[in-house]
Amino acid sequence: MQLQSFGAACTVTGSMHLLTLDTPGGQRRVLVDCGMFQGGDEMEARNHEPFPFDPAELDAVLLTHAHLDHIGRLPLLVSRGFRGEVHCTAPTAALAETVLLDSARLQTDGYRSDIRRARRQGHEDQVRPPLYEEADVHRTLALLRPHLTFGQTEKIAGVRVTPERAGHILGSAYLLLDTPDARLLMSGDLGNRESGLQLDFTPPHAVDAVVLETTYANRTHRPWAQTLEEFRDALRDSIRAGGKILIPSFAIERAQVILHTLKELMDSGEVPRIPVFMDSPMATRATNEYFEFGDELIPRVRDALQAGEDPFRPSTLHVVPTSAESQRLNKYDGPAIIMAGNGMMTGGRIQHHLKHHLWKPSTNLIIVSYQSPSSLGGRIVTGADTVRIMGEEIAVRAQVHTIGGFSAHADQDDLLAFLSTAGKPHVWLVHGETAVMDAFLPVLEANGLKGDIVPDRQTVDLLGPGFPAGRPPGLVVEGSAEHAARVTGGE
Repeated sequence: MQLQSFGAACTVTGSMHLLTLDTPGGQRRVLVDCGMFQGGDEMEARNHEPFPFDPAELDAVLLTHAHLDHIGRLPLLVSRGFRGEVHCTAPTAALAETVLLDSARLQTDGYRSDIRRARRQGHEDQVRPPLYEEADVHRTLALLRPHLTFGQTEKIAGVRVTPERAGHILGSAYLLLDTPDARLLMSGDLGNRESGLQLDFTPPHAVDAVVLETTYANRTHRPWAQTLEEFRDALRDSIRAGGKILIPSFAIERAQVILHTLKELMDSGEVPRIPVFMDSPMATRATNEYFEFGDELIPRVRDALQAGEDPFRPSTLHVVPTSAESQRLNKYDGPAIIMAGNGMMTGGRIQHHLKHHLWKPSTNLIIVSYQSPSSLGGRIVTGADTVRIMGEEIAVRAQVHTIGGFSAHADQDDLLAFLSTAGKPHVWLVHGETAVMDAFLPVLEANGLKGDIVPDRQTVDLLGPGFPAGRPPGLVVEGSAEHAARVTGGE
């Protein structure tokens, strides 16, 4: 039972895990997720690298959920030779269509803009073409098999696969894979048990090995009541400032949580009713799926949907369908809440709003999503005085509020609760920064569990002994003296 991680190993993006499994019918190669790298230029350059395996030799692809960092390279996999089936839940298939078509459009539009600029400078040969186009997405969607149902076992490529509710976003599942040798759990992304939207994850039964996400394995989220209070106070302070309130948000889950929370706060009178602009066509389309799959949501949201109500529509909501209307928002006079993608501010319509408003002291930027250290959002959070947006240096004079309790990811307490029913598995850590995973190793040990950090691109035996102290040879932990020496060019 071997694993090679070609994404989300020692980082939180680009999830792609290749499993080599012994089955009664022979050895099978199963890919779990095929995500896009998101973050700075260096990270995103990895999307253009060749796959370190032959896509045509894969027996199957399994998807845990529909976030871009878990499915964003699927069309590239297909264009490079994969012709098998992609197995997922029905909500994941529905959201995947929205996510992948949006990704193709953004890449194509970005390429056209970049090539026009490069031609004027005589450097058009330096512009990378898009990873894929809409036609590639449609070929990919034809391979989706949305038959996975929570709690029901399917035989896929000779392996018994059972999806269970992960509580992260709509349709998200962790996967139990049974072979004659062992039972493996692939966590995908696990949800925050105090989610404002999703039902909790289903506690797992005993397994032999777990490949576990660790996005927030070194911290505990604020309780939901405190998060609501923090968000309410940030909104009140921002409205008093009289400027724009910018909320960068991911289109799936985070946008719906924020819309639902705004509706509740405004309906109760805790926050004044001011215009709310949803400047994300992708989020608008994704929200429609919540009406079809509302049985995955917490009772008060599910009940509202069943009663024919719209729990995601504040009374002052305005949907912004076109880029021209989006740009006109920058001339809108008076306080307003503008929600736009993407959540880490690395692209999308939020960049236009940041360019026009980030330098104004009256602007408030409310950050409700995870920020990769290398992303634009990460640089703002860590206190940069200026940031480069759309080719221009912009001063950061806005008030910045960071609210972590909206996270759709499990924190340390959630991860330990998840593992508490899984027996005594060997725990392999992925989808986390190296410093976070390194800090989680002694926590696992204190709970009687052996933990190991999965190295990038190297093969590990999931049933083997692992590494001394849980760290693969050559791993450099962020923030360590060795890491500082490498960054500064020292020995």
